[in-house]
Amino acid sequence: MRHSERLDRLPPYLFAELERKIAEKKAQGIDVISLGIGDPDLPTPQAVVDALAEAARDPGTHQYPSNRGRPEFREAVAGFYRERFGVELDPDTEIVPALGAKECVFNLNLAFLDPASVALAADPGYPVYTGGPLLSGAESVLMPLVPELGFVPDLDAIAPRDAARARLMYLNYPNNPTGAVVPEGFFERVVEFAREHDILVVHDASYTETTFDGYVAPSFLETPGAKDVGVEVFSLSKGWNMTGWRAAAIVGNAQAVDSYWRLKTNIDSGMFDAVQLAAARALTDAAGFPREMSAVYARRRDLVCDALREIGVQVTAPKGTIYVWAPVPEGHTSASYCELVLEESAVVVSPGGAYGPNGEGFFRISLTIADERLGEAVERLRSSLGG
Repeated sequence: MRHSERLDRLPPYLFAELERKIAEKKAQGIDVISLGIGDPDLPTPQAVVDALAEAARDPGTHQYPSNRGRPEFREAVAGFYRERFGVELDPDTEIVPALGAKECVFNLNLAFLDPASVALAADPGYPVYTGGPLLSGAESVLMPLVPELGFVPDLDAIAPRDAARARLMYLNYPNNPTGAVVPEGFFERVVEFAREHDILVVHDASYTETTFDGYVAPSFLETPGAKDVGVEVFSLSKGWNMTGWRAAAIVGNAQAVDSYWRLKTNIDSGMFDAVQLAAARALTDAAGFPREMSAVYARRRDLVCDALREIGVQVTAPKGTIYVWAPVPEGHTSASYCELVLEESAVVVSPGGAYGPNGEGFFRISLTIADERLGEAVERLRSSLGG
């Protein structure tokens, strides 16, 4: 049996590799604590669960949903964007449900890329920004995110030939994996660049609702002219502890949203109506829940950063996301340090190099683990690596 050549172009998916390593250690009887995968450990708000149960009991939700989405969901997204960001969205033309940010990001590649075209992808970044173009028969061109520039790409460094071939640009702030927040004026420069080169900007807004120290993350669509050149992928996964629900939306440029919808009508049958109604409840009755979760993550962030500093890791506490991004000690690569942590502490952290070449020299810790287990992981790190 022969699989397609496109699969051979892909590197092993990071989180699948982490799961494999964890399983190997557990099979040896070792108590492994994983700080590798960003999957919230606390439950979805009860009001959202109740809304799902109520909707699921209604036979009217049991048939095929519409790929356009239920009016209640689209109107809830529009209302949330109006209240939270001051952005006006047309529920009929500028919002379509997505089965999580991952599905949406991937399918945008199929909708907009052809062979010989490229996507400009943040590096380090979510692996789908680079894997999606490959599976679509196109290419990705990496935009380095380096500490010296505040982990934003240098748009002036993009080669003219790459800019001319580019159809998409992937950005993500607050940023996974670095935790960086967007500096003032950067989105304005992105709009100018995209307009000049006829590029669709895709801003992955998965972490806008998880922020600390008084920082409030903007929407890309707040930027003047952004809706002319871009879309935003808004996800409920992290802010509302709904990773398993696969509830997100693509919002923004009406033509791009329509192209995404046209593709999806040939790929899937839409989001379960009951999930849409529950997600609408999250954006209305539970709109303040992400602030509660941000307080939890801020406490965990401080615990981790203090422990890392005690063992000599010079880490900057992030203002957003559910991750801590830290440099590996001198003399280590990302992979060798993460291997050492696993062997010495039975703690899993993610090697920065797995997020792209410019992630080399760093590692990522996820804060999505119960406080007592996170505290135990921190103590293991102190005892095994700090002496």
